[in-house]
Amino acid sequence: MNILKLCYEYPPLGGGGGQVVFGLANQLARAGHHVDLLTMKYKKLPSLERAQNFSVHRVSCIRSSPVVCHMHEMMSYLCMALPRALRMVHENSYDLIHAHFIFPDGILAKLLSMTSGIPYVITAHGSDVPGYNPDRFVLSHKFLKPLWKSVLRSCSQVICLSQFIENLLSNAMPNAKTVIIPNGFQPGRFRSNRMKSDKILIVTRMFKRKGIQHFLKAIDGLAIDYKIHIVGDGPYLDNLKRQAKSISTPICFHGFIENGSELFKELMETSAIFVFPSESDNFPVVLLEAMDAGMAIITTKNTGCEEVVGHAAILTRPGDIGELRNALLRYMGDPVFRQKSGEMARNRLDENFSWPAVAERYVKIYKKVIQERQPKYIE
Repeated sequence: MNILKLCYEYPPLGGGGGQVVFGLANQLARAGHHVDLLTMKYKKLPSLERAQNFSVHRVSCIRSSPVVCHMHEMMSYLCMALPRALRMVHENSYDLIHAHFIFPDGILAKLLSMTSGIPYVITAHGSDVPGYNPDRFVLSHKFLKPLWKSVLRSCSQVICLSQFIENLLSNAMPNAKTVIIPNGFQPGRFRSNRMKSDKILIVTRMFKRKGIQHFLKAIDGLAIDYKIHIVGDGPYLDNLKRQAKSISTPICFHGFIENGSELFKELMETSAIFVFPSESDNFPVVLLEAMDAGMAIITTKNTGCEEVVGHAAILTRPGDIGELRNALLRYMGDPVFRQKSGEMARNRLDENFSWPAVAERYVKIYKKVIQERQPKYIE
């Protein structure tokens, strides 16, 4: 198949969504499909890049941070990407357009489909669904609701990464054509058998809903010898740093670290405990990374996080300080249990989320959509 992918965030920009686009596009290309990706340009990133097995096309637009993209910046991408996308559609015989994120990529896919007749599918990653993110886009979803519904009505399939996000999307649009396909990961990126040291690691974008403030409250007053490393940037980072000043346990805020850097790899492979206390999340790739590294994981129940880790982690109620503190104490007080939990997490990753298996599910959706769009002739 000849596939055009649209995603305004692609590594090193953004978070887990971009990592998913890379993994899926790479796996599709390895399986023999032709893939072009259209995304944002940022600073010195090249306008055209060959990323392993597929092509990455970048358009210049307004963007002030590699971590956070504001609505007006998304709109600049939409305006600049449309002429390039129209040219690419004209020059290539694409069978399908796959938009990652309903806004802004779904809008772009709808416009392209209207002019070319090429069908499109959308993967909903989280913040593009009303009710998912209380920190961002609340007003945007309110004012753009008619456009949001129009984009979904025209698309052939909406892929949800978890039951959690499918429920939210169905609440907003009950007749949406949804299917659940989890995020994939290529096991073996991190060494799970490397010696772990007494370190607690958090990796996320710094938004209030990520729940890092609850973790800081949970460790406040605890006499622990563990070193705490918090990786990530975002608008809530300064609040967290101010909160951490009153805590006696040393906390290292690293800020943004390149996902492929040696420092990131070192922290992932040598930390004993990974904490992801998010109040609302879809299917975080960073949890797959923590599972790959063989860390003992603490995350939240009744969110998409639970669908990632299953029974291979300690689950706490979002915002419950006591449960989070008890989970930390249990791991720190029982090294055998902690090691077993890390091994269970690694095994769950191998059995459920390898990219070849996940990509094959996408291929079946692609083929179904293309076949349904083909004209039927009567002999």
